[in-house]
Amino acid sequence: MSNYIEAGSIIAIATSLTLWQERFGLDDLAVGLLASLSANAFGAAAGAAIGGPLCDRYGRKFIYTYDLLLYMLGVLLAVFAVSYGMLLTAFVLTGIAVGAGVTASWTYIAEEAPPHQRAAHVGTAQLAWSIGPMIGYLLAVVVAPLGLLGSRLIFAHLFLVAAVTWWVRRGLPESRIWTSRRDSGQDRVSFLSSLRGLFSTKANLTALAFLFGVYALWNTVAGQTGIFQPRVYDAAGITSVTEQYLLQVLVWGCTSAATYLGFMLLADRVSRRWLYCSGAALGIAAWAVLIYAPPSTATMLVFAIGWGVSAGVGAQAFYGLWTSELFATRYRASAQGVLFLSARVLVGLLSIWFPVLLTQIGLRGLGVLILGLLGAALLIGTIWTPHTRGKSLQQIEQERYGTTTGQHEAVAP
Repeated sequence: MSNYIEAGSIIAIATSLTLWQERFGLDDLAVGLLASLSANAFGAAAGAAIGGPLCDRYGRKFIYTYDLLLYMLGVLLAVFAVSYGMLLTAFVLTGIAVGAGVTASWTYIAEEAPPHQRAAHVGTAQLAWSIGPMIGYLLAVVVAPLGLLGSRLIFAHLFLVAAVTWWVRRGLPESRIWTSRRDSGQDRVSFLSSLRGLFSTKANLTALAFLFGVYALWNTVAGQTGIFQPRVYDAAGITSVTEQYLLQVLVWGCTSAATYLGFMLLADRVSRRWLYCSGAALGIAAWAVLIYAPPSTATMLVFAIGWGVSAGVGAQAFYGLWTSELFATRYRASAQGVLFLSARVLVGLLSIWFPVLLTQIGLRGLGVLILGLLGAALLIGTIWTPHTRGKSLQQIEQERYGTTTGQHEAVAP
């Protein structure tokens, strides 16, 4: 549920940006600033930078206890926003909560998963992340006649879901792997020492570089589609807001289906190199069609289905899996934080100027950048796919570090 509301908040922002722009008389640069400081970019980056190391220092449940309180405050401010400053504050607070929550949730799920079903378990986060936008866009279609009030109601629904989720997960037990490490007295170091350790080990540095290439480059493109895709459709010739939102429902519906049928069912059983490469290549093909093919219903459907399926078995799902596998327990959440930070910073930098560039040079002008980033992510992930399938986290850690820092991992019944 945390992944549902975190992704849902990005879509709530995406579907309301034009309405906020009209309500407060904003120019494209001001809209870009809203997007870049939100849960889609710098806001989430800040949350990940803080939440990751805290998660390793004080536990996964520590973050779970507090991050949704901040999230609820942020979306509540959005519900009642009466000025640009109030709205910007709401988006920043929501973003910080999202960044902290993502690092904790993906780390926790992987640590509690059986070794031979880790992808299936990690995939549940990706599945919820996909369902959130799908429902968000459906709600946007339903409340469209209400204008800005409808957008406020979408934020209100996220507040209610977050409140229920926070109440339910108060009873969530701490990660057994992290608890075992804490009880053994290993590496009780400070916040800054934990970060220094992350960057002082060759195994960590190579994994950081690999995952940056896989996730941060891909996410620079995906981050724009998450929050600016209606504007991209408009640039491609689809000007009906309802049609734009329904196309996004199709995209995220395909992502949800591919996450379950592709990633969750196959990534523990088939070649991960082949699965990752197939998804990444399909994403490139989908964008090439959208950018260069003549605008038509067929073009939009090919893009929506292709990009949706590719995202289900693509970089974000594998990033969540590989980040949990390639780092020792004492670094795992900190690595999530650093990588999520770097990815969202890239998204934020482009988000500031994306609406302006889309207006000035058009979708074809941006096509070289989009396809270049996706192509680089495809090559990096395919060439250096790690051989971790079916291995326990302790076994992977032993192979990569020459030592094991945790004693217990969930096993299949």
